[in-house]
Amino acid sequence: MSVDDRQRKAEHIRHLLDTEGNNVHENTQVFNDGRYESTTDLDDYDGLKDEARAIKEDTIERLPELLDQVTEAVETNGGTVYLADDAADANRYITEVAGGRDVVKSKSMTSEEIEVNESLEASGADVWETDLAEFVLQVADEAPSHIVAPAIHKSREEIADLFNAHFDPEEPLETAEELTQFAREYLGEKIMDAEVGMTGANFITADTGTLALVTSEGNARKCVQATDTHVAVAGVEKLVPTVEDLQPFVELVGRSGTGQDITSYISLFTPPGDSPTFDEGGELGPGDDREFHLVLIDNGRMEMREDDQLRETLYCIRCSACANSCANFQHVGGHAFGGETYSGGIATGWEAGVHSQESAAEFNDLCTGCSRCVNACPVKIDIPWINTVVRDRINHEDATEFDFLVEGLTPDEEPGRMDLQKRFFGNYATLAKLGSATAPMSNWLAETKPAQMLMERFVGIDRRRDLPKFRRETLRKWFEARGGSRISPTDASREAVLYPDAYTNHVQVERGKAAVRVLEALGVSVQIPEVASSGRAPLSQGMIGTAERHAHDAYADLAEHIDAGRDVVVIEPSDLAMFAGEYEKFLPEQSAERLDSNSYEIMEYVYGLLENGASGRELRAGDGERVAYHSHCQQRTLGLEAHTVAVLNELGYDVLTSETECCGMAGSFGYKREYYELSMDVGNELESQFQAENARDRTVVASGTSCLEQLESLLERSSQHPVQLVDPGR
Repeated sequence: MSVDDRQRKAEHIRHLLDTEGNNVHENTQVFNDGRYESTTDLDDYDGLKDEARAIKEDTIERLPELLDQVTEAVETNGGTVYLADDAADANRYITEVAGGRDVVKSKSMTSEEIEVNESLEASGADVWETDLAEFVLQVADEAPSHIVAPAIHKSREEIADLFNAHFDPEEPLETAEELTQFAREYLGEKIMDAEVGMTGANFITADTGTLALVTSEGNARKCVQATDTHVAVAGVEKLVPTVEDLQPFVELVGRSGTGQDITSYISLFTPPGDSPTFDEGGELGPGDDREFHLVLIDNGRMEMREDDQLRETLYCIRCSACANSCANFQHVGGHAFGGETYSGGIATGWEAGVHSQESAAEFNDLCTGCSRCVNACPVKIDIPWINTVVRDRINHEDATEFDFLVEGLTPDEEPGRMDLQKRFFGNYATLAKLGSATAPMSNWLAETKPAQMLMERFVGIDRRRDLPKFRRETLRKWFEARGGSRISPTDASREAVLYPDAYTNHVQVERGKAAVRVLEALGVSVQIPEVASSGRAPLSQGMIGTAERHAHDAYADLAEHIDAGRDVVVIEPSDLAMFAGEYEKFLPEQSAERLDSNSYEIMEYVYGLLENGASGRELRAGDGERVAYHSHCQQRTLGLEAHTVAVLNELGYDVLTSETECCGMAGSFGYKREYYELSMDVGNELESQFQAENARDRTVVASGTSCLEQLESLLERSSQHPVQLVDPGR
């Protein structure tokens, strides 16, 4: 990415933060709060998600067969099915069916994808969006910024100003009720006059041809029932095998997207219907000549089905939980975190599949891989992995025959023309070794203005960020100099390998020392061998080949210790998340399971030792010390936050936990020039909580490296890892 490109992106994000960010944030928080509450009420939330995923897996596996089945079912009922190859094919067919007649539509992201409105209007038809939010955007001539709530970026005041300027009503519209009533009456007339109704379909059952429409306003029913011709537009992935298969999706889609126990309107149509239609005078007439056309769109989906890495995208039920749960999306919305049609975490897969990798590349880096979206997704799609795969493909698309000239000079597996910024951050382990070897000179040089200007220009590191300070004496050197562990294996209750991640070994050495002393105080014999980097840094940059090499090297280094019965204790949550998640894709199944089952986060391990009889009397007691604690994103998604809180409580600390899910730093993300303002904007929530009256005098602790760095930049007081707090040698 060039300097100019970074500047343009930074300016675009700043603009959205100023103009749309507050509205998006407020509304996504409402959706999230509702999701937390609503899903808690389900007896078997995870079971429902497993059931829904199994149905989608089966559907996509049998998709050609189910397409034949639904075609037969609809045609037996008297309707027509058209399988469109792409957007142009779909628009040609739909335009011919409409024949220049006026069209009323309910909300459909698939119709946005193919841009059918433009095609219909070019044929002479008037087209009206009847969903309130889509109507607002049609009047404003704007694209949706959210899959479920298209106008989430607009406030009531902005909508009132828009309607008053565009429609010039006799009395200015102000309240939500007035705006809604105006739209209802205005669009009601359009629905009465239109002859063609167009809907999407949340789900289509292959056995009966039944359409399931999930809406909040009921306008879809009107578009179907008040018109002579019903055109339903849907991607081929919207099929499910049977009517019975709708049950888990009905339970999950509203809860996941908007936090509703059940959406206002769940309509099942097995068209064509025989309800009365309206004639030109608005009188009811017979409905026996009603037409129905089901337009099923491929537009790249069948290729996605054959793509092992993008295939999971087709399991998506378009609920928007991934967007709502994403800290970056919450602050900028889909006009930054989105492409030609789709927005949010899953948008990378959709955009790459139905539009282009170029479209996905515009926003792909806004995904920081925190994995909160995976927990929120009702079908458990591994969205960060899809985003990483596309990032990897983008890295490779500009490869040339001369790449070998660069490849031999860099310690990675990537093509020579890969973006320099990504290559820099992806090779952090090598950089850290060099930084420690040349410290303190490396630290002094990095702080000079010429060096900061060069790094900002060529690598895109924002000069407003304080860079890590490399330590000449690494954790491993310190450990060797002290003679290893003070607890011999024969005297120990357990043996453990403390994993020396790049930051702990070269920068945050004190937290590593504290971890050693805490483990020894609990009777554990510790080793800190030389172990390869986990591969988290290259993976975050989409350098999958390099990350896979790191994974094999790290496992090879740790396997001998696991064979010897030693536990693997990890300080940095993002590395533990690699062992628990991504290593499944890099290592043989048995190896990945073996490492995962023998690896523990440091405070999780301490908790386990205390629960199993170890004495904590040598650990530093809190004696009521007031602590403000922020856990790492991936620590939360792994379900490990509670262990730290439990240990601190047991040792007598008064713990206030962060209400903010993300600090905004997200590893290398917060260093990048184009994302600095967004990173700080996300972090402001955490700053506000920890500067509040009940927290401003508390000791600040955080579990992740990036969290600690962000807190240091946000607060006037220093922060530390929880293991340092309980360090008996402190």
